[in-house]
Amino acid sequence: MAQTTKLDAVNTMLSAIGEAPVNSLSSGLVEAEIAETILNTVDREVQSMGWHFNTEYKKTFAQDTNGEIPLGADILRADAHLDANSKNLVLRGLKMYDRKNHTFAINEAVNLDVVVQLDFEDLPEVAKRYITLKSTRVFQDRVVGSNTLHDFQERDEMAALMELREFDARTDDNNIFDNYDVFKVIDRQGRSL
Repeated sequence: MAQTTKLDAVNTMLSAIGEAPVNSLSSGLVEAEIAETILNTVDREVQSMGWHFNTEYKKTFAQDTNGEIPLGADILRADAHLDANSKNLVLRGLKMYDRKNHTFAINEAVNLDVVVQLDFEDLPEVAKRYITLKSTRVFQDRVVGSNTLHDFQERDEMAALMELREFDARTDDNNIFDNYDVFKVIDRQGRSL
């Protein structure tokens, strides 16, 4: 079997309201365009949570000519990597902001933990399934509004979310030292704003 595509997801959403499938995402069918918009929104929302498959730790980002750290539009979340020398940086717009010094001018390369927006086709199948089912429920709620269909789709969505969480836990190599509370005890230096 082939991997789920964005077109497959949109056709699943269309079938939930009794619409015929489309052959391409540029079919011109209004319902297909609405479905794709909802799919893109839910995809971004789900990936923003940060999963093992779209989180990168201690990735180095260089400063630009202004000393600022610009990030790409595919970065959904970013934070300074927790270590003894890390700065108190937060994401504002598409660049990092130094909260301690109240400036965008960081003036050095930094290591960041980032959550990256992946293309739908690059996601693990279990993530595609959850995103598709959640999008289907939202789409059906907005277009048809059937409480009965909502209940059926919500159960499928919850089962898919549990599968995604199990997949994420199995593929993530966590140990006790990955916990922030444990890190604070081991670090013992504390951080100030």
